[in-house]
Amino acid sequence: MMAKRPEPVQVVKQRRDAALKALVQGVPYMAFLGIQFERRGDELTAVLPYQDMLIGNPMLPALHGGVTSAFLEVTAVVGLSWAMLWPRFESGEVDAEALAAGQLPRLPKTVDFTIDYLRSGLPRDAYARAQITRSGRRYASVLVEAWQDNRERPFAQAMGHFVMPPPVPDAEA
Repeated sequence: MMAKRPEPVQVVKQRRDAALKALVQGVPYMAFLGIQFERRGDELTAVLPYQDMLIGNPMLPALHGGVTSAFLEVTAVVGLSWAMLWPRFESGEVDAEALAAGQLPRLPKTVDFTIDYLRSGLPRDAYARAQITRSGRRYASVLVEAWQDNRERPFAQAMGHFVMPPPVPDAEA
């Protein structure tokens, strides 16, 4: 008996990108702010492209604190969701076509979210990455850092705690 031939890399990449796009499009506020995600393997980087509407204090000018907060929280939720979804996606348990059709998994719910504003966000693109510090069946902790020109000089960081959604029951059950 012959082993199943692996799918071409491009097909796998397209399926992963479609799944991430569906996950991101499930939160309309991300589209409003223009937040995008770049994927390298299982690692995600959130990108907040600069727009004039994101400025909170035009005298400095600086990114609005609420925009910074939303950017960090969205990065944490999507990063946590992607980490939860990735193994199920790779095992074939989650279908990319189902995600694209709008059958999205439930997202983690924020319990608390603490932000440290380290310096003013400048009028330019911003980037953020989430690091899951603890993840269990019911609870997860996530650390997020946001930077602009130099990753070693974050302008904001946050720590969030989340209630994880219950696992999706099997379709056969």
